[in-house]
Amino acid sequence: MTAAGPGLDLGPALLGGLLAGWGIAVPVGAVGVLLVLLGAHHGRRVGCAGAMGAAVVDGVYATLAVVLGSALAPVLVRAAAPVRWTAAVVLVVVAVLLLRPALRPSDAGPSPAAPDAPGMTPSRAFTLVVAATALNPATVVYFVALTSGAATTTLTTPAHRVAFVLAAFAASASWQLLLGSAGAWAGARLTGPRGRRWTAVVGALVVLALALRTALAG
Repeated sequence: MTAAGPGLDLGPALLGGLLAGWGIAVPVGAVGVLLVLLGAHHGRRVGCAGAMGAAVVDGVYATLAVVLGSALAPVLVRAAAPVRWTAAVVLVVVAVLLLRPALRPSDAGPSPAAPDAPGMTPSRAFTLVVAATALNPATVVYFVALTSGAATTTLTTPAHRVAFVLAAFAASASWQLLLGSAGAWAGARLTGPRGRRWTAVVGALVVLALALRTALAG
């Protein structure tokens, strides 16, 4: 029992995973903006479904970094340009999808709560955010750097690696869910069609700006 104790000390791996997950999730970029807008325009269920999509990708990338390690880095560097342009195109598509509600003629009929408005369901939001998040090789490089550096002293067994990945996923999910819920909270206060139309336009312009920045980066 005592001999197994040190080997089962998962504290450092859990702490490292939490810090890694929050470190990659908290800086608000295109995905963060998208989650807030999904929550604002389609309700909490849709926003949180998108949030889980982002968290799943972060968890998968953390797993790849732990399993494959620094072997991924050269591949990602070579693929950086095509992935960057693909990401920019995806963001443009996202901006168009966000803008569509603003271009629809407003009907006389009321549009209550609209948590699952036509054209966007939780499953579609999940898929959309998975695609937008996956096209960010910087996430893999980030996790590779962490797991190939000083963190290797704490990720010495399969149990430690699993603990790191689960903690990174949980940390990312906690922040992404906060963004999706915050968007839904704000959207519930934008009950008028004019408010929703303007937030759709502003959101689409923000995502277009992020697409342009992504295309010109590097």
